[in-house]
Amino acid sequence: MRIGLTAGRDEVSFGGDWHATVTDVPLRITPRFTGGSVEVAPYADGVERERFFASTFGSEHWLWDMPDVFRFAPEGRKLLGAELQMPYAAADAETLTRLPVMPEVQPGGLRADEARDFRTDFCTVLCRAPGDTSLACLRDLDVLDKPLDACIGIAPDMALLVQDGAVIGWSLTDPARYLTPTCTDPDPAPPSPATRRLLTECLDLVTAPLLDEVEDGDPAAVARLRAADEALRTQQEDRHRADVLRGLIATYLKDYGS
Repeated sequence: MRIGLTAGRDEVSFGGDWHATVTDVPLRITPRFTGGSVEVAPYADGVERERFFASTFGSEHWLWDMPDVFRFAPEGRKLLGAELQMPYAAADAETLTRLPVMPEVQPGGLRADEARDFRTDFCTVLCRAPGDTSLACLRDLDVLDKPLDACIGIAPDMALLVQDGAVIGWSLTDPARYLTPTCTDPDPAPPSPATRRLLTECLDLVTAPLLDEVEDGDPAAVARLRAADEALRTQQEDRHRADVLRGLIATYLKDYGS
């Protein structure tokens, strides 16, 4: 089925036989890019998050299984929030320096066709625009073999990517703007040029091919890792954003920085 996105009529699928109808009401929630995931959710701490999950239905994490999460209201079945995992958080992820050709983003929400839980897949491909002005996360490389049908803008700068009637990934525009700790709204001020540069450097460090060189102990790659951490540690502006980026490379610094 090809999605025309006429409000209230078109359907998309998540994981086989689970479907939702596209509506014309997107979420009024600012995305939070925590480094390892993107939250589009109304909770402000761990307790509120637990209550949110207990009072909604949809997909969720289970033990070691960390798929993308979409939560819906039992009454009315509308989308209330999502937690989307960055591909580099899992093994065997692919990284590309180009985005797929995407249609114009059309703002919209989702309404579940039925109130039952389902499972989504983890995106395994990260596509990066030059300067990381936009990130697209895809289910697999096969998505790039044909055009996307639609981009549903479920929140500011946040879109679900649709192909053959199925949600096959998502995108985040201007990710540097949305860098923030978990459960915390991002700073409304725009990110500094230094933060934007260091976002690109940190993403380079946690993805191949530079990550392979770090793990192999290549002196130049390890020096870049240390330099990025030092620059973030001493950065005066954008402290919350800088701290998120330090957390993104912290494990690699601990394991390979010495």
